[in-house]
Amino acid sequence: MRLDGRVALVTGASAGIGRSVAERLAASGARLVVHGRDEQRVAEVAATTGGTPVLSDLAEPGAADRVAEAALAAHGRVDVVVANAGLGWSGPFAEMDAAEVDRLVAVDLVAPLQLVRRLLPPMLERGSGHVCLVGSVAGRTGVAGEAVYAATKAALDAFAESLRLELRGSGVGVTLVIPGVVDTGFFTARGRAYDRRRPRPVPADRVAEAVVDAVAHDRAEAWVPGWLRVASAVRSLAPGAYRRLSARFGEQVHSRHPPEVPR
Repeated sequence: MRLDGRVALVTGASAGIGRSVAERLAASGARLVVHGRDEQRVAEVAATTGGTPVLSDLAEPGAADRVAEAALAAHGRVDVVVANAGLGWSGPFAEMDAAEVDRLVAVDLVAPLQLVRRLLPPMLERGSGHVCLVGSVAGRTGVAGEAVYAATKAALDAFAESLRLELRGSGVGVTLVIPGVVDTGFFTARGRAYDRRRPRPVPADRVAEAVVDAVAHDRAEAWVPGWLRVASAVRSLAPGAYRRLSARFGEQVHSRHPPEVPR
């Protein structure tokens, strides 16, 4: 897809991966609608990219529809949607209260589905568009202490694959981007900073580069970094060995009750 002149909506664009994606799309000539919860940061990104700011908390009922309507009102159409906004939570599942479960599922899974549900029909009518969902390696491999987060990303993974099959030949592409550890505020915000030596965090701009490249070339999925595919392959081909290695080298689980902040 040629990005010059296309209208792109990026959720969670106030910082981290989302901000980098917005900046790269703008540099490619796209017209931006940038979403976030922090008014000042969203305004800064909008000013930098020449985009239209949209404020909303995607955990609230109906928020995804309101974001979609605001994006459509700004330019009359949306050609590319990058569903990037997300929350993290780290700790034993047994210590996670119901409200935290609901909020994580609302932002990480329900909001992207509702956003695509609203914006997809006009794309199909035009016979052109692209849906890019930002997943996680956690959705392919599972992560101790992040059971709900991993579950939402696994569901997003299945949604992307199913939707891609459904839209075959329609002119609308679907991409799932699968990052590993990214150097943003996400890990601190989930309540536990990333403290392992390997794998080393990659810059947010590297993920943004993969997002824009995948949209431009209609790639089904993009791993960042690429070698992470190995972990998913080992899990599929040798699940017993994978689980033994995960139990030995996986992240430890700490009791905690973190705040929630968009990625």
